[in-house]
Amino acid sequence: MTRFAPVHRALGMILMLFGLAMLVPLTVSHVMDDGAQRVYDEVFLLTMLCGSFLWYRYRNTPRDLNVRDGFLLVVLVWTVLPAFSALPFMIHLGMSHTDAYFEAVSALTATGATVMSGLDSLPASINLWRHLMQWLGGMGLIVLVVAILPMLGIGGRQMLQAEIPGPMKDNRMTPRVTETAKGLWLIYVFITIACAVAYRWAGMSWFDAICHSFSTVSLGGFSTHDASLGYFNSPAIEWICIAFMLFSGINYATHFLALTGRSVFIYGRDPEAGWFVGVLLVSVFVLANYLWKEGSFHDMDTAFRYAMFNVISVATTTGYSTMDYGQWPMFVGLWMLFLCSFSTSAGSTGGGIKMMRALLLYKQVYRELVRAMHPAAVYNVRLGGATAPQSVLFAVLAFAFVYMVSIVSMTLLLAFTGLDTVTAFSAVVASVNNTGPGLGAVGPATTFAGLEDFQTWVCIFAMLLGRLEIFTLLVVLTPAFWRK
Repeated sequence: MTRFAPVHRALGMILMLFGLAMLVPLTVSHVMDDGAQRVYDEVFLLTMLCGSFLWYRYRNTPRDLNVRDGFLLVVLVWTVLPAFSALPFMIHLGMSHTDAYFEAVSALTATGATVMSGLDSLPASINLWRHLMQWLGGMGLIVLVVAILPMLGIGGRQMLQAEIPGPMKDNRMTPRVTETAKGLWLIYVFITIACAVAYRWAGMSWFDAICHSFSTVSLGGFSTHDASLGYFNSPAIEWICIAFMLFSGINYATHFLALTGRSVFIYGRDPEAGWFVGVLLVSVFVLANYLWKEGSFHDMDTAFRYAMFNVISVATTTGYSTMDYGQWPMFVGLWMLFLCSFSTSAGSTGGGIKMMRALLLYKQVYRELVRAMHPAAVYNVRLGGATAPQSVLFAVLAFAFVYMVSIVSMTLLLAFTGLDTVTAFSAVVASVNNTGPGLGAVGPATTFAGLEDFQTWVCIFAMLLGRLEIFTLLVVLTPAFWRK
């Protein structure tokens, strides 16, 4: 299809870049002699050959990407790359295609749901590959390509607008889109290094520190241990993790502006940051008191420690756990899932509808209440000192409607296949919001391995739907998209 030749060319280059990323676990496998060397040799060569073929076949494409191409390329990246990144799981661990693809999609979408157990005994290169995929997917592979390959002429602006989360995609930190992408990635890399050093200082080994810094900053939540961060039983590690989860839950553009402007007051002018931190802190205090009074913990200090970590972990869509919060009262688990639906900021590495959309929805509802009492009143929806355009409000309302319909539809579909209501609902919510563990049979003490293949594919679709901000994926699935 020459019509989409620019997409094929760009996908080939991204595959080659992704293949280069495989050199990291390949090198680790050879150095540590963990038994997976041959697998990575083969997968690396296959990925590079496929990428090279696509690029060479369409290298002379006369035009750049347009908006439609950008949507298709983003969807292809998030569906094709997991097929290659799942190969080490299939070949070395003997996982089925469905389970391996689920694990790869969960990694690249920074969801953190897993079908694996026995993580403590996995080959080091396999564990590192899972975490590296989360780190690459956290900021977005497309943003990385735009940042380092602008000279290849693959339509950076179209891809960046389709990739970056949030309702106001046209806001840029710098006039040039490539400089915007570079700025985001420089901040991302710097925070990751700081997180790894902090973990090492708190007592982790260098391997654990690097892996967990990848999954913390990406808000992915993978761990090298079945017990997640509860394996370390360290308040210092938990506080470091909390700090970096909160940091990554704030818009990275705000971090960039604060760094370049050398002023922390930038955070005070971010309309989302205050709400993000405030909602989480209030929830922690309320739920800690609730758990203490319900007898889940014998003293308030212990209740606060475990509520603080696990509530913030789920609310930021990270998905770490330090204990089985599925055994807590049902209200606590449901409130945590509610928080993960909207808490993180637009432009962060978190999932959900984002705090900006939640604020706009609240202000739109309030405006309608004012209009009901005062029909002639003029009331504009304002956010961060600026009036929100009607087009943005309509887009947010449409997004919220499709978001809710998607959750209800997939929950009913999973319930139809035989899952209990709690498991079905929490699996969908945790997948759509890229959170990871849910409740019931997919709670923090278990994995998604108990799901049937069809149920697993529903969760895969939900993870992709959430990571691609719903409309990016649905646009490509509409018949109008494929008409000339």
